[in-house]
Amino acid sequence: MSSHASPRASARSASQTTRPEGKPIGLLEADDATLVARLVPPTPTAYHRLNPTTKAVIATVESLAAFVLGGYAGPLAIIAIVLACAVVARVAGRLVRVSALFTLPIAISVVLVSVFTRAGTTVLFTVGPFDATLEGVEFAAQTVIRLFAISTALSLFGMTTDPRAFVLDLERRGLSPRFAFVAAATVEAVPAMAARAGTIAAAQRSRGLDTEGSVLARMRGFLPLIVPVVLSSLTEVEERSLALEVRAFGRPGKRHLLWAPGDRTWERAVRWGLALLLVAVVIARITGVLTGSV
Repeated sequence: MSSHASPRASARSASQTTRPEGKPIGLLEADDATLVARLVPPTPTAYHRLNPTTKAVIATVESLAAFVLGGYAGPLAIIAIVLACAVVARVAGRLVRVSALFTLPIAISVVLVSVFTRAGTTVLFTVGPFDATLEGVEFAAQTVIRLFAISTALSLFGMTTDPRAFVLDLERRGLSPRFAFVAAATVEAVPAMAARAGTIAAAQRSRGLDTEGSVLARMRGFLPLIVPVVLSSLTEVEERSLALEVRAFGRPGKRHLLWAPGDRTWERAVRWGLALLLVAVVIARITGVLTGSV
């Protein structure tokens, strides 16, 4: 959603459009302003309307703080804060389900390894040659809570932030347009491929391909699914490249963004405050003022 700055001669009068919580789109003709307004991502709640960089800083500080603090109190407090923000964003239920799904595979490995291999003085029970110790259980519990806190923080950012808005905000702050495009394409690649795979699977099933039977049937149906997905992805890459060249994407010079997320003064203060708070927590942990045993 950007173009190179250039004067436009037109008999029609130009109009200036401003989005709530966003920067002015600029002087555009009425039809163009309407088109750009439709491209602005929806922001249904107050948390969605926060600047993407603010939400990224919040998620980063929460994740690092959960790792640095350790113990029980710190990560549980962070989980409570994240869930409160999720309630404001109206995604609390989905956030808990997604975070639990992301945490579960790693949590199982951590529990099995820590409980049965971590040395300790208190043996709870024995399974073959392995002793399950109280120290291993405690370490596993702290690690799982820490992982869940990190998962909720990052998942909330992903659920409430439009990837393109985040990349545009970074580009407005000086990020290279080429790197911004690569970042946006990377973030959107997996959902796009998943949607394309679902469409192709439905089309193949309508032609009689068995994709929901036994394991052997699923394996036989894998090749007819993966080949069209890969080929269509390559075709899309070529189409995007041609579209970018037609729009003079490689032209040197500064680009003028038609829209960028708003950034309020108090949000900048919050970002700096959170960064300083994280530094203070790290220093307190290093110096021994804070311990990870609580």
